[in-house]
Amino acid sequence: MTKESIIATTQLWLEKAVIGLNLCPFAKAVHAKKQIRYVVSGATTPEALLEELMSELRTLQDADPEKIDTTLLIHPYVLTDFLDFNDFQDTVDLAAAEPEFNDAFQVASLHPHYQFAGTAPDDIENYTNRSPYPMLHLLREDSVDRAVAAFPDADKIVDDNVATMKDLGHEGWAKLGLDAPKG
Repeated sequence: MTKESIIATTQLWLEKAVIGLNLCPFAKAVHAKKQIRYVVSGATTPEALLEELMSELRTLQDADPEKIDTTLLIHPYVLTDFLDFNDFQDTVDLAAAEPEFNDAFQVASLHPHYQFAGTAPDDIENYTNRSPYPMLHLLREDSVDRAVAAFPDADKIVDDNVATMKDLGHEGWAKLGLDAPKG
């Protein structure tokens, strides 16, 4: 796996699943404007990933939002087990809440084996957060607030996504060519 192939696979997933299925109605604009920063981590330990996360939060904080609005920190070599990844989310939340960031960020989690609490591993609704590689999506709080304000029924997105996935089913997901998790 090269960084280029990992990014290309991630972009294809973003275009076909996230944007194509409208799982995130805010993704299309930042993708079209090329405001997404794709970073492939070489980290092989949670500690090294945490260091990269902090660095990427600082990069995003210092960047012009018109140039970089959001970052996908893709980490294919660490936290490939979903339970370990899920446990790491507390550390991620603490990092994003550091005083130096002044509540400016939130971090969403995506994983090839993502599983919501109360669901079975193969339940189709889990696929709303299934990405080709484990990744942390760094979001500017200001951008999220603007997007939510512009989307009248933002609180319905999760329910709409579940309905979309149930309508699509496993067969429909497989037809997208995205059904082979890499992590």
